[in-house]
Formats: sequence, C-alpha cells, structure tokens
Amino acid sequence: MFPRMSNSELMAPIDNVAVSTEKLRQRLMQEGVCESAIQDTEQIMRGEFAAMQNQLLLLKQKQLLLIDTMRQLETEKVDLENTVVDESQNKLIDLGASSMTRQDKSSEGSVTDTDDDNERVDAAEEETDEDDHTFFDTRDFLSSSSFKSNGSEFRPSSFSSDDEGVDSEDDIDPSIKSVGSNFPYIKRRKKLPDPAEKEKGVSLWSMIKDNIGKDLTKVCLPVYFNEPLSSLQKCFEDLEYSYLLDRAYEWGKRGNSLMRILNVAAFAVSGYSSTEGRICKPFNPLLGETYEADFPDKGVRFFSEKVSHHPMIVACHCQGTGWKFWGDSNLKSKFWGRSIQLDPVGVLTLEFEDGEVLQWTKVTTSIYNLILGKLYCDHYGTMRIEGDREYSCKLKFKEQSIIDRNPHQVHGIVQDRNGKTVATLFGKWDESMHYANGDCSGKGKGNDSLSQTHLLWKRSKPPKDPTRYNLTRFAITLNELTPGLKEKLPPTDSRLRPDQRYLENGEYEMANSEKLRLEQRQRQARKMQERGWKPRWFTKDKGSDTYRYIGGYWEAREQGKWDSCPDIFGQIPSDHLID
Repeated sequence: MFPRMSNSELMAPIDNVAVSTEKLRQRLMQEGVCESAIQDTEQIMRGEFAAMQNQLLLLKQKQLLLIDTMRQLETEKVDLENTVVDESQNKLIDLGASSMTRQDKSSEGSVTDTDDDNERVDAAEEETDEDDHTFFDTRDFLSSSSFKSNGSEFRPSSFSSDDEGVDSEDDIDPSIKSVGSNFPYIKRRKKLPDPAEKEKGVSLWSMIKDNIGKDLTKVCLPVYFNEPLSSLQKCFEDLEYSYLLDRAYEWGKRGNSLMRILNVAAFAVSGYSSTEGRICKPFNPLLGETYEADFPDKGVRFFSEKVSHHPMIVACHCQGTGWKFWGDSNLKSKFWGRSIQLDPVGVLTLEFEDGEVLQWTKVTTSIYNLILGKLYCDHYGTMRIEGDREYSCKLKFKEQSIIDRNPHQVHGIVQDRNGKTVATLFGKWDESMHYANGDCSGKGKGNDSLSQTHLLWKRSKPPKDPTRYNLTRFAITLNELTPGLKEKLPPTDSRLRPDQRYLENGEYEMANSEKLRLEQRQRQARKMQERGWKPRWFTKDKGSDTYRYIGGYWEAREQGKWDSCPDIFGQIPSDHLID
C-alpha cells in the first residue's frame, strides 16, 4: 500500500549533515604528517562529502516530487473509480427495465462451488482465496421483479413511530411476523442536540504520520476523531435488530431448528449495518466504566463493563425474550498508513431458554483511504456459527475490491450434522439478508430455487436528521438521558462521561479538555489492574479465559445502592492512588 516507506522518514526535514574530521586528524598526527598536509586532507574529505550530500539532497527532492505526483495520480484514480462505479450503477438501473434480463444476469453471475463442498462433511472448514469467485452479483438479483415482491427497501425500526411503509412478509406466519414488534412504545429522541460551537477541522495526516504500525487503542487522538458514543454503547448497537433473536426463539419452540439458525445468522450480519459511513472512533471506556440499556420497547435488558485496560476488553450481557446473549471483545487495531485494521478477539454466545447454545466470532474490519479519497469501511472474512444441536452455519463476507460495483456482499450456507447443505443465505451486510432452501450456490444447478427466496432481515430507515457521525436512528438514542434516568444510574455509566457529553452537545473545547483529563487519569488503570483490581459485575471463567456476568446489577439499581461503584469520571479516590 502506498507509501511503502515509513511516514516519519518520508516527512523528515532535509537538513545539512555536519561531518567531523577529528578522528582523521588524530590518526594523521600519530603518523607524523605535517599540519599543512592534514589540512589539505581535511579539505579534500569535506569537499567529497559535500558533493555526495548534494547528490543525496537532489535525489531526496526528486523522491518528494515523485511521491507528490503519485498522490495526484492516486487522487485521479479514486475519482475515476467513483465514476466507474456510478456508471456501473446507472447501467444497472437502465438494464432493470426487463425482469427477464435481470434474471439472466443473475444466472450468468452464479458460479460453482467445488463438488467436495457439497459432499464432504468438512467442507465448511476449507478456506481459500478461491472462495471469492463464489460471489454472484447480488445487486442484479435483488433488483429483479420476482425478488422485489418479497420486500421493500427498508424495514421500519421496532421503536420508531414515524417510519413509513412496512416490509411485505406475506410468506411468514403472522404469529411469527409479530414477534419482536409487539412491545410497548416509548418515546425516544430523533436527533442529537444542535452543536453549541463551530467545529474545527484537524489534519488526519499530521496525526497519523508518526503512528504507523502502532496499536490504535494507545494512540491519543483529539475529540474531533470521536463519535459521542463509547465502545460499551457500540456493543449494544449490535442488538438493534434483536427481534431476529425473538423470532429465532419462537421458531425453535415450534420445532423448526433450521429457521432458528437462519434468523440467528441474519442477526449476526445485521450488527454490521450500522457501521456504513461511520468513520469516527468511539470513546475508549475507562477501567470500570459501565453502560446499561433497559429497553422495554425492544424487550431487552443490556449491560456492559470495561473489565480490562491492557488488553482492552469489554464484556457484555443481554437478557431477551427466551434468550440470553453475552460475550467479551478484545479489539486489536493497527494503523497501516492509509488504513486501520481491526481484528476482534472474543467469542459471542447465544443461549436459548430451551438449552440450545450457539457461538460465533466476528470478522475483520478495515477503514480505508485515511490519506486520499473517500473514507470507507469494509468487513471481510469467514464467520462460523456453531451450535450443540442439528445445524451449523458458515457466512463469508467478501472483501471489497478496488473497483467493485456491488460491495458488502455476504454469502453463506447452513449444513446439517452430515455436512449436507440445507439452506443458502445471501445479501449485503448494509442492506438485507435472504435465504433459499437447499444448495443454491452452484452454476447451472439450483438457480431456479433463487426465485423462491425469503426475506430474513432488512436495514431500518436512516434518520430524518442525519448527523456528521452518520449515526442510525437507534444509535442516536443510546446516549440519551431520558427523564428520571440520571438519578437511577451508577456513577460509572457512559452517559455520565463528561467529554462524551460535551462532544454530543457540540462543546468541542470542553470535550477536548475533559478527554485529556480523563486520559491522564486513566494512566493509573494499568497499575490498579496489576495491584489486583477486579471488575464489579463480571468475572473470568476458569479455563475458558472469558468473562461472565455474575448478576446483581439490576437488583442494585432497584435499591439505588452504588456504594461499590467509584466516581471514575471525577477525581481519583484516595484508596486508588498509586505511589
């Protein structure tokens, strides 16, 4: 990825280098050389070195000119790519007049998995770069008239009363369709507060040029690069479409294990939809910081806590209707000059009331074009959903290519214990997921079944009042202090974090000041952890090295007993001071 060399070296100033002849003089004097000869020798040496330095400076200037030219060419390349993508999308719209044409395109775009993938039990374990060719053009298929009869562009949010239009899910049992949407309505805010100050821009290049290869969590960035949410609240964003888990529970109760895992797979993909256009970094929580989300309008109670500072680990637990969801995440991140790579470490666990347990891990996320071009994020890799019952699922997130008219594709299969593919999933992580019964991944076989696809999930509508942070309707509500809530929260809750609150209110100078103060305070965290600090609401399982919720938070909330929760956003308690 350009530039290949270190940015600190690339941007180093061009200074004249002084050379010393002292050692040469001493050596010549030991040999008895006269002073005039020594001075002549020193002059010759300085002259040769000066000529060499001039050549090096000339090469340096040529290098900088070349790099500048390459940057200009890259900018033009990015513009050309955007033009090609736009023209490709326009062609698709023009060609969309005929449904037959679209269906032919879908058939031509379908390709074949190897026969071994259909016959061998361990097919799901094979991962090669050749898997990329199994992605047919989802956009062509999703634009077909036969598909459009199964759903509209967005699914209305389960807690927004002003959404217009309802997805057509005529093929779903009405009793299932109502699951996850029959909770009481609670009025929540639709927009962030208007900013109190005008925001000042910051040069991203100047910030990252000296941080190539470093862990992102250890790099101090100004508040300009943050969004007004913490990593604890971002965990809850993954549960925006929790109605899918409600449906999965209901399908399982009715004895349909296949529909259960299909809905779980759609839920696992839906958590990525809110990341589209989200290029700002969430606040790194303080050690012991917590976040609660009591959302009766979604039928869930969620709680998360930062349980470790180095490595930075966030643990969460959520109770829904007939299911429990928990996990911990250690996010490893690095700058790579023009991109940031985020590798999640940790297992997510879903347990249903009937005892079935499903587990999976997240895929890699990268943010590109930090230096030139439009910033964008991509998710790629393989996600496996493994359970203790009949079915398992493999989802492949396709990595976006340089010029990709149809990015964000996700394809997957559901297999039984014998390795037989019983269902195929396809869609886009920022739009929707669908399924068809049987193996529909092969070219020339099974394509007819693609016309019998069914909608599993569609992304909710964007907010009417978009923010600079591109927050979803759901994300806008996460940091809201509803009437009477502040008095019930512990002093460790993310909503009470001052720098985050200042940023949300558009008070950027105060946000920066508070962020610096809290980061200085947080430097005590590692020493506190080394002295035996333990999380209040989670404990590490022996042997598994994962964190589990120990209970007691909601009971303490009912009683208003927060004696064990320090004021982590204020001054350092005297019993926590480190010498």
